[in-house]
Amino acid sequence: MSMNGSVAIVTLGCARNDVDSEELAGRLRAGGWDLVEDPGEADVAVVNTCGFVEQAKKDSIDALLETADLKDAGRTQKVVAVGCLAERYGEQLAAELPEADAVLGFDSYTDMSRQLQAILAGERPESHVPRDRRTLLPITPAQRPAALAADEVVVPGVWMQATPRARLGSAPWAPLKIASGCDRRCSFCAIPAFRGSFVSRRPSDVLAEARWLAENGVREVLLVSENSTSYGKDLGDLRLLETLLPDLASVDGLDRVRVSYLQPAEIRPGLLEVMTGTPGVVPYFDLSFQHASPTLLRRMRRFGGAEDFLGLTDRIRALAPEAGIRSNVIVGFPGETEEDVDVLCSFLEGAQMDVVGVFGYSDEDGTEAVGLEDHLPEEVVAERVAHVSDLVEELMNQRAAERVGSEVTVLVDEIESAEDDTTTARRDPRPSVGRAEHQGPEVDGVCRLTAPVEVGRFVTGRVIDCDGVDLVVEPTGEGT
Repeated sequence: MSMNGSVAIVTLGCARNDVDSEELAGRLRAGGWDLVEDPGEADVAVVNTCGFVEQAKKDSIDALLETADLKDAGRTQKVVAVGCLAERYGEQLAAELPEADAVLGFDSYTDMSRQLQAILAGERPESHVPRDRRTLLPITPAQRPAALAADEVVVPGVWMQATPRARLGSAPWAPLKIASGCDRRCSFCAIPAFRGSFVSRRPSDVLAEARWLAENGVREVLLVSENSTSYGKDLGDLRLLETLLPDLASVDGLDRVRVSYLQPAEIRPGLLEVMTGTPGVVPYFDLSFQHASPTLLRRMRRFGGAEDFLGLTDRIRALAPEAGIRSNVIVGFPGETEEDVDVLCSFLEGAQMDVVGVFGYSDEDGTEAVGLEDHLPEEVVAERVAHVSDLVEELMNQRAAERVGSEVTVLVDEIESAEDDTTTARRDPRPSVGRAEHQGPEVDGVCRLTAPVEVGRFVTGRVIDCDGVDLVVEPTGEGT
């Protein structure tokens, strides 16, 4: 029996939030709380929200309301909002969402156990007043480590080495945060204001956590941050990622190291060589292009354009022809013309990426883009989203079809459930589902194996068919 009670953590948003939730879980377990999976079986349910775009905010609000409904059943006593939406809106969210018993910002994370004790006892803590977290640390990156050590500014998922995270799942892969925050000033993005300035974790802490993850059944780590290509700049070495990757790949028990959130303008030749030539580091490039029209990218406060980006994808494939390349693009940004859309579509056709996410522009509170002229009507944005999405779907299907006949190595993540079975006839045994090297977790499609393989094992196979971006793979080797 715990000394405090039981707590469940519900996580929304990105893999960075997954790390934050497991950090909170580690702190709470160390503070004497029992961790349970089902919020309906917990004394306190903590909802780690996402505040990135409008739809993510709505999803977070819905999750909070749904979780708050559990209190009517009598088991769940309190519901607490944390995460990006709570940090970004603070007292405003608390006032508009009385169903939540508390709204806590990032600065509450190190003392979360005591905070939940008080909330469970009936207190309703005063919610924080949101502030621009970029003002908490020096502008000069090299001065940030000393300021963090002196002032104990809370950077979720970064300064947590004293308290190991607690795994909230059993998948054979896990996100591993190498940095938090962002120094870029993209005109459409509010993340830097509520996540703060860019801060790297020390390599020794990253490696220690990687070893801990491997000891707990993880065979693949996904390195996450707001901008992985900036890793090390505040530690005095902008090429620190090139050094870190081989060290991570040599950790006993880890078979794959995957990097996400790469800024195209910051990709260095040495980084390309390490990512395509280091055994254990998969040639996988999650590139934040956002658009391809140079004119529009400047309005976004970004660099590059179609010619530069195609040069980058060509260099990647020259080093690793089977490399996975993915990106996201925004259409309908203020001032976007039909010519800009044509440039984007031409680039997408030339780049032939494995996966592309298409998002329609929407205003985000506090961003420069809100005040730009030439906002497009919603119906125009929707039409362009549909047009680019149709093209992207066709291109992704073509790219998947090109992989038919190739040899792949698949990490089995799960056994497909009955609910996932879309065929009319029941299949027994259920297919094993995993990912090849070019497929990132949860966002890039999967490989469905024609023979059962145990979760957590790697198996070699041949791609015999595709279904959209998903591949059908016939195993040709034993699972390891």
